[in-house]
Amino acid sequence: MHNVPYQQPAVKTWSRYLTQSYQHWRHEALVTMADNAAIAQALFEAPFAIVSHGTQEDPIFNYANRCALNLWAMDWATFTQLPSRLSAEPIHQEERAQMLAQLNTQGFVDNYQGIRISSQGQRFYIQQATIWNVIDDQGTHLGQAATFQHWQFL
Repeated sequence: MHNVPYQQPAVKTWSRYLTQSYQHWRHEALVTMADNAAIAQALFEAPFAIVSHGTQEDPIFNYANRCALNLWAMDWATFTQLPSRLSAEPIHQEERAQMLAQLNTQGFVDNYQGIRISSQGQRFYIQQATIWNVIDDQGTHLGQAATFQHWQFL
């Protein structure tokens, strides 16, 4: 077992999908690194939050960088077992569902905002988030990801 999640081969591959998908939809780089190992480390150590989930019927988080893990007050193993809907308070589920539907039509959403809740019950308001569909090299839909650098504890 690797000491840090980004050193795992599957996480290196997923990190590449995150950056390539972001570039595909937004036409700008999330990070600018050449190889999978450097991309994976740059994403994990980035000073902004990055999270993603898969395509399950009730999607489960499959990635969080250090910034996001700190915000949600969870370790990698715990976060990557969490259904993503549980990262938002129940009152905000409908708004979140509408946002996810918009992803299906344009591939990404900019300037998303909403209230999230940490494992300790700490609420925080995310602002100016970008959410995008994660795709592989063949364009197969693998999940969704989000990044944001602005949040406020409530």
